[in-house]
Amino acid sequence: MGKSLTGPTPHEVLETPIFYTICLLSSSLTIHFAGKFLEHGRRGAFLLSWLLTIVLGALFLYGTGQEWHRLIYEHGLTISTNLFGTTYYSLVGLHAFHVIAGLILLSIVLLFGLAGRVGPEQSARVDVLSMYWHFVDAVWVVVFTVVYVLGR
Repeated sequence: MGKSLTGPTPHEVLETPIFYTICLLSSSLTIHFAGKFLEHGRRGAFLLSWLLTIVLGALFLYGTGQEWHRLIYEHGLTISTNLFGTTYYSLVGLHAFHVIAGLILLSIVLLFGLAGRVGPEQSARVDVLSMYWHFVDAVWVVVFTVVYVLGR
């Protein structure tokens, strides 16, 4: 009831976020290398790669925010507009929540690293967080395919 059956539709309003997707997927590489640097005791390289992972993840989140702003204010698409709006915001929003959670955890590790409290002896713990980040990236591939490829 009260939901638009006609639009906007995905074909009318979605723009494929190629740049931001590349940022997120690249962050899997930077976090992988960060873990390897930590294992080998290269603290500076670890911190730099870890920070780059955070920056790339934050860029992706910024892109999601920009897209939501455009969809809401230029096209009037909200979570209650139609089935597409509900599905889009649920899928992309749940993924964004997991990116935010990952960025918070990555930032905590960065702070501990800058304080000199992360070394090779913590590499197994860092690898667990790295696996979570890879999972978030893999889920984005599925969400991207469903929303931006099949959904259009």
